[in-house]
Amino acid sequence: MSVRRMRLRLIAALAALAVASLLAVPSEVHAGTTQTYVVLYKGSSVSSDAANVIGGAGGTMLIAYNQIGVAIATSDSSTFRANLLRDNRIQGAQSTAAFGIHLDDGAAASEDAVLPSTPATDSDSLSGLQWDMVQIHAPEAHAITGGSPDVLVGDIDTGLDYTHPDLAANVDDAASANCVSGAPVQGKVAANDDNGHGTHTAGTIAAASNGIGIVGVAPNVKIAGIKAGNAAGFFFPEAVICSFMWAGTHGVDITNNSYFADPWLFNCKNDPEQRAIWEAERRAIKFAMGQGVTVVASAGNQADDLAHPTQDITSPDDTTPVPRAITNACAVVPAEVPGVVTVAANGNLGLKSFYSSYGIGSIDVIAPGGDSILQQTTAAPNGRVLSSWPASLLTVTCLPARRLVDASGATYCYQQGTSMAGPHVAGVAALIASEFGTMSSGAMRAMLNSTAVPMACPPDLSIYAFFPAVDNGAPQVCTGGPAYNSFNGHGQVDALNAIT
Repeated sequence: MSVRRMRLRLIAALAALAVASLLAVPSEVHAGTTQTYVVLYKGSSVSSDAANVIGGAGGTMLIAYNQIGVAIATSDSSTFRANLLRDNRIQGAQSTAAFGIHLDDGAAASEDAVLPSTPATDSDSLSGLQWDMVQIHAPEAHAITGGSPDVLVGDIDTGLDYTHPDLAANVDDAASANCVSGAPVQGKVAANDDNGHGTHTAGTIAAASNGIGIVGVAPNVKIAGIKAGNAAGFFFPEAVICSFMWAGTHGVDITNNSYFADPWLFNCKNDPEQRAIWEAERRAIKFAMGQGVTVVASAGNQADDLAHPTQDITSPDDTTPVPRAITNACAVVPAEVPGVVTVAANGNLGLKSFYSSYGIGSIDVIAPGGDSILQQTTAAPNGRVLSSWPASLLTVTCLPARRLVDASGATYCYQQGTSMAGPHVAGVAALIASEFGTMSSGAMRAMLNSTAVPMACPPDLSIYAFFPAVDNGAPQVCTGGPAYNSFNGHGQVDALNAIT
């Protein structure tokens, strides 16, 4: 274990929150349905009497994240929010009901010494199907290093199957947690995947080189399942906040984020209803990055130009979407939070995937996410990315044509999406940390960008005409030169370049 991780775990173990006095409020009216609330304080810490204040307003404090001035509470009172806002120390409070975002996979200064690492081979039973690894030169990188077990990647997702034969040896039990409620429950069992998505992303990052199934980008590193998405694939604000706070206090070096955080697909910080949640999530992400966590996030599958948003017709997608006009005051979280490494998706022909969102100033790099329509090839006959899947869910959440079982009985599924692209970049970041030592999130982002292989805009944009932007119907347009453009960012991530 690195000195930094030991130090962070000790700090986390010693942390405590004090609670005291009571704020008088009018009698609350019980709504009958308990809801979860994000409570945002004006200052950078939660007041010492927060539990009593929340209790007096008609709620129960679930957890306080004192480092960022955010508390998570529950209440069945219809007057809870109004009661809380009587306290002038509280900047905002918002119920997270109807703010779930559903998964959509559709369509350089070093803080530690260089870590010991060993090479890995790419000769597992299904390695021949991993066009995505070949495309980013992972096998050549593995001849130098498969990563170090002292590097920890936190996969903020729907959890992971800690029993999967390709993942079991690499799962860090103590660093895993279930954050769905907003308060972490530690351990790999608590973080077990009940959806499948998280096991898929985890396999791309860190599937072991063990003769079974596939080989991940960084097959020797440790991975923590940080469960933020529930069985239905919804990510609520309290879970996202909890996940970044957990990562920032448990020695995580890199997080993969293959989802959209709340409140809506586009989060408008100038909207009074959304501001408290937006700010709480931003604070949590900023806190994690401040602790040395590199945050990698997927750009999304809407084919939207994130640099020029005009409309959101997708949100909230756990109830009935409400079309609304938006501006650049609205952003995708975590993809458009400053300092985050944002990833677009491409296919086996090296073209941006038909569904991938993009944007000048929004995209850092591009990586294999699959493309089942424009980029079916001999190496990628269905265009999708193969990775691990829980055996118990193979016939439940993986479509029949996408299922694969290797000779050992280990189970896999083909998927496509920017969700599949992000883990490739998180894996390359883990290889960088293994070779050069852990580093600041800014230094890691710079290294990923500078070692990517530049890719020019496609010469014929008419191939995307069948799939305009989901939210505003605009045609997909690539702008910029080979060194940096809206489709590919700084270029395709390259594992070999990154470590040499």
